[in-house]
Amino acid sequence: MNVENSKSQMRKGMLEYCVLLLISGEPAYANDIITRLKEADLIVVEGTLYPLLTRLKKDGLLSYEWKESQQGPPRKYYTLTDTGISWLANLNEAWNELANTIDHLRNKTNTPQS
Repeated sequence: MNVENSKSQMRKGMLEYCVLLLISGEPAYANDIITRLKEADLIVVEGTLYPLLTRLKKDGLLSYEWKESQQGPPRKYYTLTDTGISWLANLNEAWNELANTIDHLRNKTNTPQS
């Protein structure tokens, strides 16, 4: 069994939620999102992030605005739409339920915890 594969799958499942959380705080562009995810030890490459941002935009959860940059070409800054805000609220609720379930199960077993 490969624990790294399981960890990778868990991170992939959380990526959409994490990206929406980051963008909910303030408008962000892709490189900023990648940097902030790396700071949180969630390593993501552009090839993973851009398709996700495109899908979230297509699904009506994100919008974007082009802003001039002092360091090169204009940047695309993403923000949550009203639908995205509602979606994130639902994901927050789902996360709380899941975290409570996991905590409950971890506390009821003798499984080693780190």
